[in-house]
Amino acid sequence: MTPFRIDEGFARWNELLDLVLASFAYMEGRIDPPSSAIRLTVESLVEKTRVEIAYTVENDGRLAGCIFLRPETDCLYVGKLAVLPSAQGKGVGRRLLDIAEKTACDLGLSALRLETRIELVGNHSTFAAWGFVKTAEKSHPGFTRVTFIEMRKALAG
Repeated sequence: MTPFRIDEGFARWNELLDLVLASFAYMEGRIDPPSSAIRLTVESLVEKTRVEIAYTVENDGRLAGCIFLRPETDCLYVGKLAVLPSAQGKGVGRRLLDIAEKTACDLGLSALRLETRIELVGNHSTFAAWGFVKTAEKSHPGFTRVTFIEMRKALAG
């Protein structure tokens, strides 16, 4: 499993887009509003990597997972954590979160923050097992019910 940063030299944009779309496909029809992942394009991914810190993991010559990170005032926001369905349960997501933790520490940030949809209770459990705790329940614009939860992980250091 080989992780590397996605930078201006990265050329596998179509494969990265396919990875994200495949990873988020199971959410279709399960979450409302739909995931912003379905609106991603190669162009928007290129732009996303210009303004965020992005990593991918390659396994057997194929992209198996990715993560996008955005520094905030007191934490590092973890967004678009994606793992190919065929690679799930094999440590790819955990490896990507290890990279996020190291990045946060390198930036002097003491926590990771992420958001996960209220309907995806399996994700809540996985993130809790990885040390995240629920810190808020929130709603997307235009919704009166809770649509996602925020979770944080305090980092040692």
